[in-house]
Amino acid sequence: MHVFTLTFLAALGLTLALQIWLSRRHITYILTHKGQVPAAFSDKISLEAHQKAADYTVAKTRVSILQHVIEALVLLAFTLGGGLEVLAQAWNGRFDSATLEGTALILSALVLLAAIDIPLSLYRTFGIEARFGFNKITPKIYLIDLVKQTALAIALGGPLLIGVLWLMGAMGAYWWLYVWVVWMIFNLLIIAIYPTFIAPLFNKFQPMEDAQLKARIEALLVKCGFHASGLFVIDGSKRSSHGNAYFSGLGKSKRIVFFDTLLNNLNADEIEAVLAHELGHFKRRHIMKRMAWLFAGSLVALWGLAMLMQADWFYAGLGVTTQNTATALLLFIVVSPVFTFLLHPLLARMSRQHEFEADQYAAQTATAAALVRALVKLYEDNASTLTPDPVHSAFYDSHPPAGIRIARLQMAAT
Repeated sequence: MHVFTLTFLAALGLTLALQIWLSRRHITYILTHKGQVPAAFSDKISLEAHQKAADYTVAKTRVSILQHVIEALVLLAFTLGGGLEVLAQAWNGRFDSATLEGTALILSALVLLAAIDIPLSLYRTFGIEARFGFNKITPKIYLIDLVKQTALAIALGGPLLIGVLWLMGAMGAYWWLYVWVVWMIFNLLIIAIYPTFIAPLFNKFQPMEDAQLKARIEALLVKCGFHASGLFVIDGSKRSSHGNAYFSGLGKSKRIVFFDTLLNNLNADEIEAVLAHELGHFKRRHIMKRMAWLFAGSLVALWGLAMLMQADWFYAGLGVTTQNTATALLLFIVVSPVFTFLLHPLLARMSRQHEFEADQYAAQTATAAALVRALVKLYEDNASTLTPDPVHSAFYDSHPPAGIRIARLQMAAT
């Protein structure tokens, strides 16, 4: 057996074993602490709500174990099982252009892989989310969303892939630098057009009508030096009872967006505190830092792909005989997560640190007490567990555990 085949199998086995171990730890830890509300929340969240959050998290985590196993089996079938090779041969000779043939190969493979996830997605939405009272989406809306998402992915991803594959074949040894520039421009373009062209395809945006709340938020924006193109409310309740708020876009296209579910559940002080937290990400330049990490990481990844696509062992070790830019790119896309899983704790830690900094900004700009009240309501309304396993949290959680986060805010309030 090829050395790289053994390396790939070892990495896949280790990743899968670690994912299952982390999930089982998470389930055990949550169930162990299910019987009592943590002391910091004992006067804020009922035992019933705490147990609902535990059951909800356990149900989602159990499905994630199944998903990890399915993903590993599909990856094996796609690589060593010959799936990619069969797909490559099916598209062979269908186009006069190697670029178009490669684009068709990659898009069809990604659509196929996404389709495999649909049964679990349906179970999460109409099974788990419905069972715990969160799902509001109908089968019709689910199907329409799926069609829109697929069409959008092809409409945006198709031209990008054509450009990338052309550059890979035409720009010589340093093609990866040209592709990197295109990738950066593409990401910035998506961020810029998302608020006005993409998001409205899925949700209805209405200008905020509450004049008093609007005036209060606008005063906060002036205080924070944040310029937005408008304040909008979306019909999040059309799909879920979960609440959220965010801002998106670049430059003059930036929008402040509130889910209607959030506005219904929080008072004015709490809404202001939540928005102050989101503005904290802007003021502390977290978005710029994350984009810088994304672009730096993509540069390294593209350089690595440039090295790998010249190596026969890369294809042979993954069971592929068709060696071209399209198969190299596709193999890299589906296989690289196996070798980068151990980076998760580093990325999660950076994200949690950004959340702490945004909380601190909110405590200084609004009030820590209001943000604490808002977070407690959101934890309860969204059935977020108050007792995540620490190791699982270190790998996966982009936000700090509830107890640690609230304790820091309470210290800031004193």
